[in-house]
Amino acid sequence: MFDDPLDRDYPRQIPTEPGGPGGNGGGRPIRKDEIELEARGLYIESWLPERRSRRRPLLLVHGELAGSWVWERWLRYFAGRGWEGHALNLRNHYWSKTADPATLSFDTYLEDVIAGIERLGPDPVVVGHGMGGLLVLKAATEGSGVAGIVLVDAELPAELRAPARPYVVRDAPVAYGRARIGWDAPPEKLQRENRDLTLDDVLRIQHLLGQKQHESGRARAEVQAGVPVTAGSLQDRPRLVIGSGLDGSAAAVAAESLATWLGAEHEQYGAHSHYGLLLGTDSHRQVVERVRAFLEAHHL
Repeated sequence: MFDDPLDRDYPRQIPTEPGGPGGNGGGRPIRKDEIELEARGLYIESWLPERRSRRRPLLLVHGELAGSWVWERWLRYFAGRGWEGHALNLRNHYWSKTADPATLSFDTYLEDVIAGIERLGPDPVVVGHGMGGLLVLKAATEGSGVAGIVLVDAELPAELRAPARPYVVRDAPVAYGRARIGWDAPPEKLQRENRDLTLDDVLRIQHLLGQKQHESGRARAEVQAGVPVTAGSLQDRPRLVIGSGLDGSAAAVAAESLATWLGAEHEQYGAHSHYGLLLGTDSHRQVVERVRAFLEAHHL
């Protein structure tokens, strides 16, 4: 009988990568830990090198509907090469405490990120994906001590957005699920649209995004309306902007404009999808190697 991915139970642990101790593709052994910020109901998933190093810890922040699970391949890669990786789960996401989405907003998520930065201090490197990119950017400009910033397919701040149409903000739902971001389609269709993902990758992402409408519609509306950011306060910190999509696509144009506005290093992956940058079985490797080069060049 053939092993049909559609017949398997999800989620499953991402397979270890061959080629080195602990399955890290040549990296060093790793161990896992956790941090709980009980006052805020937050859970941080930590992957640590077996021996501590002088490298800056990484705080990784997911985007809408996601959780620390989107960073598993990154966590394994960097822990195997001497970096502590700490993946924050925003309130009401994955392993963090359940909350009413109607009570959540961009500002409550921002408070979660700032709490995570303060817990890891002094001066971690912050990495954000999607809405998480805008969250870490905003946190860094509001005085949170960070040593460097990596933005991966980040949402744009108000200064780079066209004015939102009033009905887009006015009609935002209280909460939404994966259907609103186009991930309720048949897996085969999603795999055709995200060619750097295997069917197994797609099924895992689709399952972990979940069917429950748990994301804050208010936070999404605030992002679309525009979150102001003061870029000048970041000039003394290394910055890297990474984008997906073919040249000329909305994602490519957004990443390029964000990098120019920030005066940041910029890398575009034309054959990579939004989730493929983090989770693609093969596509994530180019991205983590580029981030590693950035960290090493700036002694982070």
